[in-house]
Amino acid sequence: MLFKLTHNGFALLGVAVAFVAIALIARPDLRQSGEAQLAQWLQERVSAQQPEDAEPSAIERATATNPKELPREQAAVAYWLSRKYRVAPEPLGALVAAAYEVGRSAKLDPTLILAIMAVESSFNPFAQSPVGAQGLMQVMTRVHADKYQHFGGPLAAFDPVTNLRVGVKVLQECIARAGSLQGGLKLYVGAGNDDNDGGYASKVLSEHARLQQVAQGRPVPLTPPQTVAAGEPRAAIAPAVAPAADTARNDARLAG
Repeated sequence: MLFKLTHNGFALLGVAVAFVAIALIARPDLRQSGEAQLAQWLQERVSAQQPEDAEPSAIERATATNPKELPREQAAVAYWLSRKYRVAPEPLGALVAAAYEVGRSAKLDPTLILAIMAVESSFNPFAQSPVGAQGLMQVMTRVHADKYQHFGGPLAAFDPVTNLRVGVKVLQECIARAGSLQGGLKLYVGAGNDDNDGGYASKVLSEHARLQQVAQGRPVPLTPPQTVAAGEPRAAIAPAVAPAADTARNDARLAG
């Protein structure tokens, strides 16, 4: 008896499905209406399962890369910097990858770029000095506002990768003007007209040498970070009163 009932039930279900299929084929408008209602129902189900403030695309704004996905050399540098400067490895992974990409096109050692970021800001993308140097590479935004136009404007100074790119352009100009890396670093920090740079170039080159060893797979101890305190040398170097005729020149030498 149960078998017959079950068999008959399945038979009736099959007939019903067949009639529905024939109706949908014969009436495309019914099929389209049903598909629309089904899609709406599914969308409502998905929306009901998500909190009101959900924003799945937020991850697209994150400056982060898993260092494990980087080449071995870059991963080693990212993890070493992460331990030394107490910064999460994921954003450092993105910055290391960007430094290698920009360094290749600019013909600059990427570990030099990273060394400048380390000394300038300890990888704080929101750092600002007393004289207005901003971001990872402490670029003088008001002096180099034109360089940010291709990135949407001066506020892009606080986008880590954009600040890196603009900082490298400034560094290239400083090296070209000085004719040497040491002289370029002196210009970058704003000490072009001074006898010394407060030890800035030495700090950068020392960190650069350590990062080169890390990139080569050598063990390098984690020494305390030597950071220019948010533009401290610039503040010390800047004249108390700048004559009007020298304003442009002083702005240019504060281009770090």
